[in-house]
Amino acid sequence: MTFRHPDGDYTITAMYSVPDDAWYLELDLVAGQRNLVTAIVPDEDPAREPTVCFNPNEPHVEVPYEVMRWFMHQVDEEIRTSRAWMQLRPELVEIIHRLRQEHMGVIDDDTFPHVLAEVRAAVPETDLPAVLEAAFGRNPDGTTMDPPQAPQATQTDEDARDRHQDEHGAGFEAADGGPAPAR
Repeated sequence: MTFRHPDGDYTITAMYSVPDDAWYLELDLVAGQRNLVTAIVPDEDPAREPTVCFNPNEPHVEVPYEVMRWFMHQVDEEIRTSRAWMQLRPELVEIIHRLRQEHMGVIDDDTFPHVLAEVRAAVPETDLPAVLEAAFGRNPDGTTMDPPQAPQATQTDEDARDRHQDEHGAGFEAADGGPAPAR
């Protein structure tokens, strides 16, 4: 998918990399077809953080402030929609991550009742809709979400996430995309 900036000189190309489990958003200069900036937004692993990369092998290019704001707004929207479930309480994030890995993000109608019983046993009833939506894009009655909505983190979720990060570290990636070195 490609978006053109109103001035026509820049585009953003958005594509999904299945091997990386991440969205790639590339800011390109139309003239010369040059990639200027790439944002990588992982959407499966809460331990991987979004990153922005500049091509060190390309010569310096001045990008107008408004164009960079436009690009970063698109990146922010991708983070918001792809990673919203990661803002829930840490125990819910772990359950959702496990379900997404185990079922590859989809579940058939015959399997849903069995998984629903498992999820009901693991999470409070009030959290059931957010977990099912984030894991499978489904409602508790088994119907699909249309269109999928990003689950909203509550203040309790944010406080629990902050405590978890204080206890276990915030987690970040090294510049090469691998795990960060231990401190």
